[in-house]
Amino acid sequence: MNKTGLKTLKLKFSCEKRVRSGHPWIFSNELENLDRTIPPGEICGVLYNCGAPAGAGFFNPHSLIAVRLLNAGSLELEDNFVGARLKKALDYRKSLGVTESGRMFFGESDGLPGLIVDKYADILVAEIVSAGAELLKDTITKQLCALYKPKGLYYRNTHEFRKLEGLPLYNETAYGKVPQTALITENGLKYEVPLTSGQKTGWYFDQRENRAILAPWFRNRKVLDLYTYLGAFAVTAAAAGAKAAWGVDSSAAAVELAEKNARSNGLEGKALFRKEDAERVLNALENGELPERPDFILLDPPNFVRGKKNLNQAARLLVKLNSKAMAGLGAGGLLAFSSCSHHISKEIFLEILSEAASRARRKAVLLELRAQAKDHPILLNMPETEYLHFALVKML
Repeated sequence: MNKTGLKTLKLKFSCEKRVRSGHPWIFSNELENLDRTIPPGEICGVLYNCGAPAGAGFFNPHSLIAVRLLNAGSLELEDNFVGARLKKALDYRKSLGVTESGRMFFGESDGLPGLIVDKYADILVAEIVSAGAELLKDTITKQLCALYKPKGLYYRNTHEFRKLEGLPLYNETAYGKVPQTALITENGLKYEVPLTSGQKTGWYFDQRENRAILAPWFRNRKVLDLYTYLGAFAVTAAAAGAKAAWGVDSSAAAVELAEKNARSNGLEGKALFRKEDAERVLNALENGELPERPDFILLDPPNFVRGKKNLNQAARLLVKLNSKAMAGLGAGGLLAFSSCSHHISKEIFLEILSEAASRARRKAVLLELRAQAKDHPILLNMPETEYLHFALVKML
């Protein structure tokens, strides 16, 4: 123990460099000793090998990420640090103009590792993936309700990452009443979003700015939106003046909501959706079997990378999908490709596109290279916070 009352852990001297550079994770093999009697999620102090304070953070003796730092260089935490950090994150979103709907809290980037909070008008949907944040859930709930005064707060604690922290999977309405769906507005378009089902917390706010950037490129194009989910890219394309916009998803429920979103924006007949496997559609395109040939393809697949072990396998699949899309596009055609795994670095992302072009025997020009929306802040000292890579490519 020390004057802060925190139990302390010590870093190996050989493992100090990354922590000193500002990275907030400490792995189990970087600590001199793992005290397995400390309950998962308890806040502990971390010392450099010389005894100087490295910081304080959530400790989990059963996780590969043994410590998720809450601060650096001190074992002291500010009073009501949960409320203070939630408020600071909200102030940042207000500076961006993100107040009605968006990502209001983004884990390590906002100072509470393992906590995600999305706002859908007057409903909050939160996700916890660390043992430390789970222990603070009652405090987090109280502070969120005081700060946002929502009509409802729902926890979607079903992410597979929770298993790595030894946490159970569950859903819970923690406050008020939470409807099954919510209506949001993004880039001037209306969308109905499933809150208690669907993917992530219901919506991909991280692509908001990328959808806006693409709007001028959609005009007079025939757009094929693969893995469309709720139809956001296809609806954006139709609203921006595309000649045609087709959305494809393997989920019948997603297709049904995508069709509803097209109708809500007066775009029925302009944005068309179909339940189908994206790879089958790409095969048909490559073989010239589609009734109409698109000249703009959106390829925004789910996260195929479940860990470093299957990174190479997932990268090969992404190369295959992109090469089929490139082979199916004519000269002047556009491809927008996204990857949503922090295991795929910007370098690997560009290698995937390069190899895909080589395999398709096509030349291509990179027009845009982007990341997630700014309400998902990227820490310069933590590359893992830049998880979304987005490219717009023109075929020659």
